[in-house]
Amino acid sequence: MLSQTVINRLKEIVGENNVVTDKTGLFSYSYDGTLLSGDALGVVSPQTTEQVVELVKYLNEQNIRLVPRGAGTNESGGSIPVENCVVMNFARMNQILEIDTENYVAVVQPGVINFDLQVELEKKGCYFPPDPSSYKASTLGGNVSECSGGPKCFKYGVTRDYILGLEFVLPNGKIINTGGRNFKSEPGYDLTRILCGSEGILGFITKIIVRVIPTPVTTRTMLATYNKVEDASQTVADIVAAGIVPTTLELMDNLLINTTEDFCHAGLARDAGAVLIIEIDGYPSDMDEQVKTIGEITKKADAREFRVAQSAAEVNQIWASRRCAFGSVARVRPSYGVNDITVPRSNFPKAIEGILKVAKEFGVTIGVVAHAGDGNLHPLILFDQRDAEEVKIVHAAEQALCKMALGLGGTISGEHGIGLVKKKYLDSEFQPVAMEAFRKIKRTFDPENRVNPGKIVEV
Repeated sequence: MLSQTVINRLKEIVGENNVVTDKTGLFSYSYDGTLLSGDALGVVSPQTTEQVVELVKYLNEQNIRLVPRGAGTNESGGSIPVENCVVMNFARMNQILEIDTENYVAVVQPGVINFDLQVELEKKGCYFPPDPSSYKASTLGGNVSECSGGPKCFKYGVTRDYILGLEFVLPNGKIINTGGRNFKSEPGYDLTRILCGSEGILGFITKIIVRVIPTPVTTRTMLATYNKVEDASQTVADIVAAGIVPTTLELMDNLLINTTEDFCHAGLARDAGAVLIIEIDGYPSDMDEQVKTIGEITKKADAREFRVAQSAAEVNQIWASRRCAFGSVARVRPSYGVNDITVPRSNFPKAIEGILKVAKEFGVTIGVVAHAGDGNLHPLILFDQRDAEEVKIVHAAEQALCKMALGLGGTISGEHGIGLVKKKYLDSEFQPVAMEAFRKIKRTFDPENRVNPGKIVEV
């Protein structure tokens, strides 16, 4: 519990309306996108870098730790408050500071919602490709911290590929600036890359310089429907083998088809084993030939239907099903555990087989949605968290999924991060010398373990 003296000082720094200490107000900051929760001593919402610096220095003096937080959509427990912590909420640092179309650069504060940036860029003929499924809620600061991906990352890459520089407040309250506005590598060590994906354990992002690109001239969206999920997964491998690089290749299995249909009525075939959402972009002269080739590939893989969206409304209808996939499973079971295992694209069909095997072996229900183009799978294990025995089985199944991905040359996390949820699996992927390197980086930035303690690695 914070003393009144501390509360008064926090209010002096950020303003009375930007400090939360009552039990009801704190509840909203106790959880994220996982089933985990924790209790914060308080919540502070700075609006400037200077306020962040003051908060860090003052709370250091009080020996109180800090947990950075954006929109709370994190899927790995990375923004859960633990160990005598105050949450630093960046949602009110939400200004788009600059959009420079001449140099294809935008400068934003960390609390800017991904979708809000997309809307402003669209007005200027540009866009920011990393668009996680939570893009209408998640913040750019959170996207950077987790190195988020999204449907377009097969062709365009993930968040780190679009971050040119950062303004960053260290755990001691000092400010550093990494990178810059140009596209060349910065001199010396690439600190921007170290900070991007560091999950908030090294300090506080207060400004982000992002690279943006021109909006594609033409986009074509296709939907392929299959009787078997294995046929859909084979199509993914065949499209890549044909040398075509779609913007997106998104897969949903029968379970997700039906839960999304219950919610958004996108017109998907309820008896289908799987669907693929395929999108390409580029110049008009390139589109017809690629669409024709993709159609032939889907037919070869026994697709029962292949259609090309003929209007913006039809495109939005197709994408509505994918965007609501995670939340829609609540119609089946009250809880779900979302994984983000990733395998080399060539092993995507084997990963699908592995997920089906885990579901059968542990007797659990698993729905599959995937950024199939880059091998990033999101198996959703459905269960009831009130059943302690069932929770144990789910955790065992999650471990089996991670082991399966590693066995196929993959990783335990493609974009959701490690946080608290996958911390116990990290040393299965990395050798002891690498794990110690991670700990040394944490100790270098944060020798007293004051920022987001307990996440990723123990120090």
